[in-house]
Amino acid sequence: MCIFKRPSWERRKRLSVLGVHDNGKFSGLKVDDKLLLQIINIRTDGNILPQPVMTVNKFSFENGDVLVAEVQPSEFPPVRYKGRVWVRVGPRKSIASEAEEKILTERRLSNVHTFDAMPCLVTTLSDLDIPLIKKEFLPKAVAKDILAEDKRPIEEQLASLGLYDLRYNCPTNGAIILFGVNPERYLHGSYVQYVRFKGKDRAGDIINEHKFSGNLCKGLAKIDIFIETSISQKRPIPVSVLREETVYSYPYWATRELLMNSIMHRDYETNAPVLFYEYDDRIEVQNPEGLYGKVSPANFPNVSDYRNPFIAEAMKVLGYVNRFSRGVYRVQKELTENGNGEAFFDFSLITAFRVTERVSEKYFEAGFGTNATPKHPETTQEKENTTQETTQEEVYTTQKIIIKALKDKPETTQKELAKLIGISIDGIKYHIQKMTKEGIIKHKDSTKVGKWIILSE
Repeated sequence: MCIFKRPSWERRKRLSVLGVHDNGKFSGLKVDDKLLLQIINIRTDGNILPQPVMTVNKFSFENGDVLVAEVQPSEFPPVRYKGRVWVRVGPRKSIASEAEEKILTERRLSNVHTFDAMPCLVTTLSDLDIPLIKKEFLPKAVAKDILAEDKRPIEEQLASLGLYDLRYNCPTNGAIILFGVNPERYLHGSYVQYVRFKGKDRAGDIINEHKFSGNLCKGLAKIDIFIETSISQKRPIPVSVLREETVYSYPYWATRELLMNSIMHRDYETNAPVLFYEYDDRIEVQNPEGLYGKVSPANFPNVSDYRNPFIAEAMKVLGYVNRFSRGVYRVQKELTENGNGEAFFDFSLITAFRVTERVSEKYFEAGFGTNATPKHPETTQEKENTTQETTQEEVYTTQKIIIKALKDKPETTQKELAKLIGISIDGIKYHIQKMTKEGIIKHKDSTKVGKWIILSE
């Protein structure tokens, strides 16, 4: 029989014990559900990235309760708390120096086996949108004072976040996907394909289609707006004489969460995109490859594992993923309350994972939204009225997109709006002037440093 001795260098688990004094006596602590939830939420509140593997247990004794939190050592250092890297050397606990952070980064690279952390060997730093990284990502990923003091080259800064490989002097696959100038040049399937079919299968005519390409840092914002303005249609329904309830064809947050999860967990090694298909009665989201790692049909969604941990971490920083592992439960709750019924997760596909979201039955009560066939041929006047209504609806939809963009970023310029929405600068000027005249928006301060204020919606 062989007996293996634990190596002296092996990182040990960390235990935090509540309810016992340093001298071993009970403090009389009462561990209730509120305290348990508070401790458990430390893992998922977004302050610690990457998320730690942690278990929490309660033990009850005659003299009081004891709560034990066990934290596993991270396989992907450095670990950041509120944007800062902390280290303990003997009795000293402080913010990591550049040298200490470099050591942790090298340890990360030695343990990394995921595709998003591997070097994209055919790329260089010029393949990344560095201004975008500095403006949109680094201020959210790293504490403001730490970022201000960081004088390292951008390569080393990105390497500390798992987005650059110093050994090969090139960005990682994850960096190209998140911030690449042209991700599809190197990772051909890194886009989302939306198609609206008429009817209930792919045999129907294609009503609308759109390809969401480019890096995720820019693309996720466009997808977010698209779901809110074009997919999640809403209408009020009377609940009582004095109260109405807003019902959605597809609830915005639930639909957004399902699609964002698909983008986060998909396999980026394949040339296949994420498929976002809409039919008359449902939406289907399908991503390449099935469940990953420790996750199986039997334990889904109670167990989580990440095919792309660095992409997942970045999407959390950018605000497109909330608390990991809890999204599915909230999705099912919102869908049920909105009249959609629970989402169906299809695990039977060998090389793909599909989730189906049915359209809300509440939304279509009393025939609302149905495609009724006209009893009589349209007159010329009726056709003109229909055209006018269509134009008005398009104008209204564009205005909703503009309002959403200005809410998210009040300092957005007209040029940025045109690029974001995909219309000409003259078209943006038309809508801005119209909305300003109607008292919907107004601009405060100068053109260069001012911001937009939403007056009404």
